[in-house]
Amino acid sequence: MADLTTTLFGITMPSPFILASGPLSYDATGLWEAYRACAGGATTKTLRLEHAINPTPHMVVPRSSNLRGTLFNTEKWADLPWQQWVEQELPAMQGHPGVLIASIGHTPAEGEVIAGPVAATGVVNAIECVAYTKDTIVGLVRTVRERTDLPILAKLTFNWGDDLYPAAEAALDAGADGFTAIDSIGPTLQIDIETGQPTIGGVGNKAWMSGAAIRPVAQAVVAELVARFGVPVIGTGGIIQAEDAVEMTMVGATALGVCTAPLLRGLEWFGKTHAKLSAWLDAHGYARLSEVRGAALPHLHAVEDTQPLVFAFDPMKCTKCDLCVVLCPYDARTMAGDRPKSPDLKQILDEQRCRYCGLCVEVCKPAALTYGNWPR
Repeated sequence: MADLTTTLFGITMPSPFILASGPLSYDATGLWEAYRACAGGATTKTLRLEHAINPTPHMVVPRSSNLRGTLFNTEKWADLPWQQWVEQELPAMQGHPGVLIASIGHTPAEGEVIAGPVAATGVVNAIECVAYTKDTIVGLVRTVRERTDLPILAKLTFNWGDDLYPAAEAALDAGADGFTAIDSIGPTLQIDIETGQPTIGGVGNKAWMSGAAIRPVAQAVVAELVARFGVPVIGTGGIIQAEDAVEMTMVGATALGVCTAPLLRGLEWFGKTHAKLSAWLDAHGYARLSEVRGAALPHLHAVEDTQPLVFAFDPMKCTKCDLCVVLCPYDARTMAGDRPKSPDLKQILDEQRCRYCGLCVEVCKPAALTYGNWPR
């Protein structure tokens, strides 16, 4: 089986999967259960000066089947006092395997109080700083850096928009050693159409979204962070299956943060997905996960490609579903011939109407219609 051993800040993990800060890392028991389930690392819930009191309910799944593997939540930070973490939960983690990350937020004032005692437990391998504004994350990182030599991860959110990458750079300047990317995105709102009522508790009943729906966003951010800064990034957001882990690694993630998948599928997800990822690498001729890390980055174009696409059509694969014709936004395609998988079938393209959007290829399930010149 392919080797999934992963190194983060000089520490070896038996698996690339790190339990992200969330409901499953509620205390030492939850953290140990994740390790026993095959997680290579775990992150505590976010420690703050005031413990959280959560609205009810604060976790719901989308009503739409198109969002399977996604979660809406209004859960806050740790609901245990930070002193309990320092005095009981973290000391109980003595001898843990892999990496243990302590999440601290959300303000410099909180980092000033909590960071030193957390580091002094001697069981934490890194500290993750979590904040909700660009200025606050920078100040928090700087404050934590003044109180520990442990590696610091700045957790970034797509919600910062254009401030995201300036915040990342400023966090590095303030003492961060890498990033966790990304946090949940939102706010989102879901309504039960039978009652007109919101489905989740909290002010305004607006929630944060995690899981499958945010993975393409997370991967874009991870790729940009790796390309710009070249520091370790825990790619977090929407990894549900082994193939997702491959994608996130190909855009440069050092390790893989997961929260929603083990929440919705149980902690056994770690062992099952570890095995499936190893098997995928084996089947594709890779001896270890590190061989695919960053593999996609050289293929990301620096300028737009506007060359017309070249289409290839295999009539012996065509099932005559006509989706390529019916769904063409520009009415640029027609089909000649009636029998599926027949040499008599022909694709006719009106090049004056075609905008080379590629939708026709995307909807062709039997791959009868393909590109002759993409990817290049």
